[in-house]
Amino acid sequence: MSSPATTWNDDEFARINSADEMQIASRRDGGSLSSPRTIWMVEVDGDLYVRSVNGPGSVWFRATRQRRQGRIQAGGVTKDVAYTDVGTGVDPGLNDRIDAAYRTKYHRYSAPVDSITSPQAATTTMRLTPQPAQG
Repeated sequence: MSSPATTWNDDEFARINSADEMQIASRRDGGSLSSPRTIWMVEVDGDLYVRSVNGPGSVWFRATRQRRQGRIQAGGVTKDVAYTDVGTGVDPGLNDRIDAAYRTKYHRYSAPVDSITSPQAATTTMRLTPQPAQG
């Protein structure tokens, strides 16, 4: 059973959003955390989003499928989160805004940006929702 969602603290949100990279880990069925992976994240409409640059076959992305919970670290902030699938087809306009956010934030990395904004990567789009700490 998942815990009720909380809202982002403005300071924490700003610090996370200003970071270029995020460490992300998934919570396993037993409650422990997987090894963290370094990924990119973007803010759109007041929410944080992540994608797997390697698509749905990525180890870290597949790990998010177990409990849809985990922990992130970025900008000096550590936060437990829930992963909510956005994928494609739910709101095509949202995915376009997420693509644009990745292009804007990471414009200096053209090849990786092309990968993270590909249709395959878009299928892995997840919104991060803060959760009460689980220890």
